[in-house]
Amino acid sequence: MVKAGKRTDRAASLHRGFSLLAVLGVILVLAGLVGLFYTAIATLTSMLLFGWLLLIGGIVGLLHAVQARGTSFFWLGVVVAALNIAAGVVVIRLPHAAAAALTMFAALLFLSAGLFRLVGSMVVRGPQFGWTLLLGVFDLLLGVLVLGHWPSSSQYVIGAFFSLALLFDGLGLVATGYGGRRIVGLVSEPGPRGPIPPD
Repeated sequence: MVKAGKRTDRAASLHRGFSLLAVLGVILVLAGLVGLFYTAIATLTSMLLFGWLLLIGGIVGLLHAVQARGTSFFWLGVVVAALNIAAGVVVIRLPHAAAAALTMFAALLFLSAGLFRLVGSMVVRGPQFGWTLLLGVFDLLLGVLVLGHWPSSSQYVIGAFFSLALLFDGLGLVATGYGGRRIVGLVSEPGPRGPIPPD
């Protein structure tokens, strides 16, 4: 009886945990959908969040470096922390300029990745030739589109990517929570414990 009660409590706890995971996923999905409709706000929000993360990370790194003074790590930690703090302050004070710079970097990254995939697919011609070629063309087109409309594209590119990341992460959490609840429900269902009798 005690073991059965513990098993029931554990199943209920797992059920609640997966339910909370699914609820968090729904919230992320809704946030991603809202961000896709308001990409400019999503871009500004993501850049401010990125800036604050850099600033807080730099302060924490500086505190760690101070605690490690007297070691070879001290000056390296101070330099990295100072760079993070400076970058965080710049991003927070100039989020639109930071978004423009990050959008330019993303466009160049898409162009270089597209060229690399195109050349690699033509040279190697492996079993994934068609898929690699298609991905290379897609990366090139995306890079050209972003770069061709820069800097106005910086108003929506970062926000769109950020919103899509929220959307897909939320869908993954919803699927995990729903699947986990079903598995817990199947495992915790009472059933025959003995061997199956022969026909």
